[in-house]
Amino acid sequence: MTSVLLAGGRIIDPATGRDDLGDLLVQDGRVAAIGRPGGLAAERQAERTVGCAGRLVVPGFIDLHVHLREAPFSAPDAGPSASSPSTSSGQAGQAETIATGAAAAVAGGFTTICAMPNTQPPLDSAEAVAWYAQRGREVGLARVLPVGCMTRGRAGRAPADLAALRAAGAAAFSDDGADVADDAVFEEVLARAAKLGAVVSCHCEDPHLAAGGVINDGPIATALGLPGLPPEAEEMAVERACAAAARTGCRVHIAHVSTAGAVEIVSRAKAAGAPVTAEAAPHHFTLTDEALRSRDSVFKVNPPLRSGHDLDAVIRGLKDGTIDAIATDHAPHTAAAKVKRLAEAPPGMIGLESALAVSATALVETGLLAWPDLIRLFTAGPARVLGLDAGKIDIGDVADLAIIDPAASWLIDPERFASRARNCPFAGWQVRGRVVVTLVGGRVVYEEGSRFKVQGSR
Repeated sequence: MTSVLLAGGRIIDPATGRDDLGDLLVQDGRVAAIGRPGGLAAERQAERTVGCAGRLVVPGFIDLHVHLREAPFSAPDAGPSASSPSTSSGQAGQAETIATGAAAAVAGGFTTICAMPNTQPPLDSAEAVAWYAQRGREVGLARVLPVGCMTRGRAGRAPADLAALRAAGAAAFSDDGADVADDAVFEEVLARAAKLGAVVSCHCEDPHLAAGGVINDGPIATALGLPGLPPEAEEMAVERACAAAARTGCRVHIAHVSTAGAVEIVSRAKAAGAPVTAEAAPHHFTLTDEALRSRDSVFKVNPPLRSGHDLDAVIRGLKDGTIDAIATDHAPHTAAAKVKRLAEAPPGMIGLESALAVSATALVETGLLAWPDLIRLFTAGPARVLGLDAGKIDIGDVADLAIIDPAASWLIDPERFASRARNCPFAGWQVRGRVVVTLVGGRVVYEEGSRFKVQGSR
């Protein structure tokens, strides 16, 4: 398929300010023409027409924070099959693979995903980063951008070879899942990244204040008799990261902001001119620690679900531009791992296939944001964070696109997900807004109701 006409949709592109009805022609993987509905006379030249009346045509989403779990240098996974989209063969007991994660991504409208390096072994070598990038290309669904480690082995004791990782294809650097506790090592990493013009994504958590914590430090933790993770653990680390960004000139990205204090610190740092950006995950602006009264470990995540006060502050940060992007922090786990008691279960939630609908229901349906504002947080915002030539729609641009039915009402059922994992905190939610078609490089890689068949190569 070399040409596709997207006919009669509402084309929203926050990067250029476009928001109007029109036709969009894709040819040879790129946006070839945009015109008024019926005005391109492209029906004769397009090999396929997709009717988009009543739908939104937007840039493909960019997720700055995804965990794919697959270990570098592992045997390729066959991916989701046509008969069973979520129970593919592959490494037994593995919560996710590059293939299943990429399938989940395009089902959620994400055309680019940044794969975090806390795999086993971690992405701390040029060979591992290059392998991850190549494997993503072989799968041929979403674009998989590997994130290299900040430190060797993610141990926090010595900087990784950032130049080699960058040359191998690392989109950014992070030790996600852990903070770099040693101030001198942290500063050296940022200084080296600044020379490369690279972004460092920081999991901000003071290890001493967070030690032993299970859920948010507050009345729910007290009631359940569990050690708390205090907001100060995140806030002190965010303060340190913002100050180091100002000193070194390194572009620092604050991952998964979850507290009111952290939002305020980022806001002040930006106002002072520090090269700081931030992201928020849907669960941190839709759920609070009240969900943990049930002791259901599906609601355990790090940073933890916080208070209603914190949730409101994250939403304000999304509205006023303090927070630049919505990122899922898609963190798959096996059912066996998540069924453990709250104190022993690993933290993390999946979110690629529910992010758009949950965000639209919480923010657009309530009038907190308009559709263009929400689309910006999924597209132009994250593209600016990494300096990607993506997240926009203009003539000549690569045709990474998503088509959304904003009126679609549906029930979130993780059993129908393309992801191999099922640890979704939004199971059973009735939501509004759904991705119905996703194109990557002009190819239709997802259609609502379709079954995936990934053989490991294009």
